[in-house]
Amino acid sequence: MGKQEWDGTTYGNGLMHRWLIAILRRIDIRIIYIFTYIFVIPPCLFRPGFKHIYRYFRKQWGCNPVKAFLKTYLNHCMFAQVVIDRFAMYAGRHFHVDIEGMEYFQELAARPEAFVQLSAHVGNYELAGYTLVSDKKRLNALVFFGEKQTVMNNRRIMFSDTNIRMIPIKGDMSHLFLIDQALENGEIMSMPADRIIGSQKIVKVKLLRSEVQLPLGPFSVPTMRSLDVLAVNVMKKSALTYQIYVTPLHYDKTASRREQIAQLSRAYADELERILKMYPTQWYNYFDFWRLS
Repeated sequence: MGKQEWDGTTYGNGLMHRWLIAILRRIDIRIIYIFTYIFVIPPCLFRPGFKHIYRYFRKQWGCNPVKAFLKTYLNHCMFAQVVIDRFAMYAGRHFHVDIEGMEYFQELAARPEAFVQLSAHVGNYELAGYTLVSDKKRLNALVFFGEKQTVMNNRRIMFSDTNIRMIPIKGDMSHLFLIDQALENGEIMSMPADRIIGSQKIVKVKLLRSEVQLPLGPFSVPTMRSLDVLAVNVMKKSALTYQIYVTPLHYDKTASRREQIAQLSRAYADELERILKMYPTQWYNYFDFWRLS
């Protein structure tokens, strides 16, 4: 989506990540939260992503400048919590998780056909990989290739017992062959649908107060095979509690391909808007997503 101002990777280096994991094995996670609010978040307000989140609250929610600034600070605090929670999981900590719509996942997981899960940069989707698992189907998660090695290594360790394979998005588009293979084998394909990476093909939809651009791929892939699609969002409710929302995304599989993509992308945007209205401060797409507004 134009020039990237934020590299999309977890902040810090390998040594910092290992120290954080070691600390989280011994200290209450809420103490780390407070530390970040005071010493880590204020400098982050001068990073490039700040203006995009500030604009999100100003334009999409109609906040005045002071309220938009305060909510932007809160957004950064919430994001810090999510990042810390990920490392807490690497350290062996557990969170209470409630699931709304688990029956939809279980029903599709029991069928021989493949299906697709769509996510967004909201909440803490990684936690779904430790919760929504199936011993009948492998889940293939499309992930950002440029993520820090320590994060990728810890994910592999966490996913080793959960029948999950990570598929990094690469410039040579080799990930497309792995996606096709997974769907051919009747597996689950998990894809983020709110960030354009690689191919610049887009679909336009209405989200909140604006028309926005979404990547075409996540909607094109399931419609090519008439696959069922779930939207999965994992939202933080309190320090130690998460809520997972599993929602079927319906589209007319007998319609033209173009109309199927349009219907599916609209259904996804409607569900994402529903989630954002419940958790407006948990929007973590720090690119210029709302530039058309």
